[in-house]
Amino acid sequence: MGIPSSPMGRGSALGPARRPRRDRHGRGFRHDLIPPHLPGHLSRRALFDETVLEAIRPHLERFGRRLEHLRVTVEEVPSTDPAPWEDELVPLGRFVAADRFDPPTIVLYRRPIETRAQGAAEIAMMVRQVLAEQIGAMLSLDPGDVDPEAWGS
Repeated sequence: MGIPSSPMGRGSALGPARRPRRDRHGRGFRHDLIPPHLPGHLSRRALFDETVLEAIRPHLERFGRRLEHLRVTVEEVPSTDPAPWEDELVPLGRFVAADRFDPPTIVLYRRPIETRAQGAAEIAMMVRQVLAEQIGAMLSLDPGDVDPEAWGS
């Protein structure tokens, strides 16, 4: 005994076969406006994440085992409760020392960095400077010694 066909002559007993759908306003097929191979395809967050990865890579190669367990994260904005030693200004990054449960962590705040910089080149430079400051705090080094190019040393 076979599966009965639908009244439309296509598909199965569960209903007609699905065809590609148009959007709900009937304007055309749903797809990305910018193809994946073009730079505009990535979101601002994805571009910022790539900038951070490119900026941290030389430090991982240079300091090797000293940064072996370092975790670098990106958050949109800092939490509302600043650390007691921080100024009232909005921080661009923060170093959180290791404890029993978590490795040492550097947090970069995307929105404050993007707000203070104008253009991708300034964002990349500011990310390098913030990373140099935080790695310097972690390793007890001057930021100019961590990344001399970012600080013009």
